[in-house]
Amino acid sequence: MATPSFHVPRVESLSSSGIQSIPKEYIRPQEELTSIGNVFEEEKKVEGPQVPTIDLEGIESEDKVVREKCREELVKAAKEWGVMHLVNHGIPDDLIDRVKKAGKAFFDLPIEEKEKYANDQASGNVQGYGSKLANTASGQLEWLDYFFHLIFPEDKRDNSVWPKTPCDYTEVTSEYSRLLRSLANKVLSVLSIGLGLEEGRLEKEVGGLEELLLQMKINYYPKCPQPELALGVEAHTDISALTFILHNMVPGLQLFYEGKWITAKCVPNSIIMHIGDTVEILSNGKYKSILHRGLVNKEMVRISWAVFCEPPKEKIILKPLAETVTEAEPPLFPPRTFAQLMEHKLFGKTQDSLPPGKAG
Repeated sequence: MATPSFHVPRVESLSSSGIQSIPKEYIRPQEELTSIGNVFEEEKKVEGPQVPTIDLEGIESEDKVVREKCREELVKAAKEWGVMHLVNHGIPDDLIDRVKKAGKAFFDLPIEEKEKYANDQASGNVQGYGSKLANTASGQLEWLDYFFHLIFPEDKRDNSVWPKTPCDYTEVTSEYSRLLRSLANKVLSVLSIGLGLEEGRLEKEVGGLEELLLQMKINYYPKCPQPELALGVEAHTDISALTFILHNMVPGLQLFYEGKWITAKCVPNSIIMHIGDTVEILSNGKYKSILHRGLVNKEMVRISWAVFCEPPKEKIILKPLAETVTEAEPPLFPPRTFAQLMEHKLFGKTQDSLPPGKAG
C-alpha cells in the first residue's frame, strides 16, 4: 500500500488537537455562510417541505394495486426531489449494523494505522484513506476524512486496499455490496417503467451487471469547533447513476429544494437514495439530480457510507434517451462519456453557478 509522497493533513488530527478556531482554508465564502445553521436545530424543523420516505415493501408485490402504488411513489419522488429515504428496502438491519460497526472500527484506529491505507491522489491512486485536497477553483477544504474503494463487481476489486482491521470488514462489506446491487437493479427497473421504457433499459444503459461499478466512500466528519464556518461536503450533485447512503444517525445532509436548504431527518432503518447526474441525463431531466451538501457540528462525529453506482468511464455515451426527447422537449444535455462528464464537472463549472444553478 502506497504512502503519499507528501503529507496530507487529516481533519481528525486538527479536530483532536484542541484548536478553538479552524484554519482559513476550511472557512466557506461569505455568500455561503449566511445559509449555514446549527444542524440539530435545522433537523428539528417541522414546517416546510420534507425529504420523502418511500416504503419499498410492495415493490415486487403479487398484488398489482400494491405494486403500482409503490412504484408510482418512487417515480414521483425521483421526479420531484431526486432524493428519498428508502424503508423496507430488503437489506437486513443486522447486516447494515455490521457494515456501520466495521467502518467505524476502521476510523477508530490510530491515524498512523489508517495512514497505511493512504491513497495518493497526485498519482491517480484514489482508492484508500484520504482527505480532500484543495480544489484549485476555490482553494477550499472540506471538513472530512474518508475511505474510498470499489466494492462491486467482485472481479474488479483491489483487495489490497481493503482494511484488514476489523477482521470482518471484507465479509460484511462484500455481502452488503451484493444486496445493494440487487436493490439498484430493482430501482432502475421501476425508473425505466416510469419513463415508459421496458424495465431493463436503464440498467442496460448504465452498464448492466458486468460494467456498473459500485464505489463506496465512508465519510468521517470529525467534531468541528466552528461548524457555522465550515462544510463537511460542499454543494454538489452526484455524478453517479444512483447513490445509496447509510449514516450513524447524526444529521448533516442538506438538500437544495425550491430555493432553500432543507435538512434531511434521520429516519431509522432507512437508506437514503439520490438520483445522480447519469440518470438525470438519460431521462432528459425528468428525474432530478438534486444539489446537496453536508453540515458538521461540534458535539458529535458523523459518519456516512455512500455507495455510488457508476457506469464505465469510456464505454458508454451518456445522452438523453431517444424516447425521452420530443420537439417540445429537446435534449437538455450533450452526449458525453462518464469520463468526459467528470472532467466537465471538475473543470467546466464556475463556482458562482452554485446555488441556485447546478454543477454540470
